[in-house]
Amino acid sequence: MEKSNRANRFSTEVRARAVRMILEHEHEYANQSAAIMAIAPKIGCGRDTLRRWVKQSDIDSGRKDGQTSDERAQIKAMEREIRELRQANEILRKASAYFAQAELARPFKR
Repeated sequence: MEKSNRANRFSTEVRARAVRMILEHEHEYANQSAAIMAIAPKIGCGRDTLRRWVKQSDIDSGRKDGQTSDERAQIKAMEREIRELRQANEILRKASAYFAQAELARPFKR
């Protein structure tokens, strides 16, 4: 549960604004890392967090290769669906075995 609360600490608007600030003010610093180090405390997030947001923004916009946010969400949803289907199959398998055993225990009619 703790990770969930931390992941949603910053809204998407704050993340987008922070990334926009980095991209707009990057030329004022020696490199992108220096810009991130200067701007992260102003936003109230860690440097690595802001660096990940910038990297994901680059991927989402097509400037870098990698999994986009939409692709990640789709993969996560598919993994959840697979997990639920496996659980349903296991329940059906156990129910089938239970009823088959009950059928075998029943006396044979002629």
